[in-house]
Amino acid sequence: MKTSAITAILCCFSLSVSAAEFKLTSADVAAQATISNKQVFKGFGCSGDNISPALSWTGAPAGTLSFALTVYDPDAPTGSGWWHWVVINIPGTISSLKGGAGSADGKLLPAGTQQIRTDFGAFGYGGPCPPVGDKPHHYIFTVYALKVPKLDVGTDATAALAGFNINGNKLASATFTAFYGR
Repeated sequence: MKTSAITAILCCFSLSVSAAEFKLTSADVAAQATISNKQVFKGFGCSGDNISPALSWTGAPAGTLSFALTVYDPDAPTGSGWWHWVVINIPGTISSLKGGAGSADGKLLPAGTQQIRTDFGAFGYGGPCPPVGDKPHHYIFTVYALKVPKLDVGTDATAALAGFNINGNKLASATFTAFYGR
């Protein structure tokens, strides 16, 4: 009986250690820090440069065939939050995106990668731009390791449809949160 209990504990410990190794970081945006003007939206009253940050991830689980990436603001006064960037079909051999990869034309993204229209109504990265006077909003950056090589969603898919497909094929996710207010 002792051997079974120890094996079960080691199995669970091994699984939690493995999941904890999947990590998302950025050289441009520090976790729990304020987002710089370089990444802030240009428009809607904001005057940032609207450049997507460089992102990298390590420790993806075995069996990862592709990745998806989202940037989401749950504090937006919409009743449903705000999708700032949704990227799918990042090849499983990729472990980073360059700063500026979120341009509308996607020319710095890996071949085969697809951007989904954001809540700004456009493709590509749309940086933070919360209403003046709101408390700083949370911007949740998440990379998802997926068990499929490609999500089959159309070019006019919504962020919600992409999210449904992402979550239905997720092996693991890694996240960090940054803040911005004005």
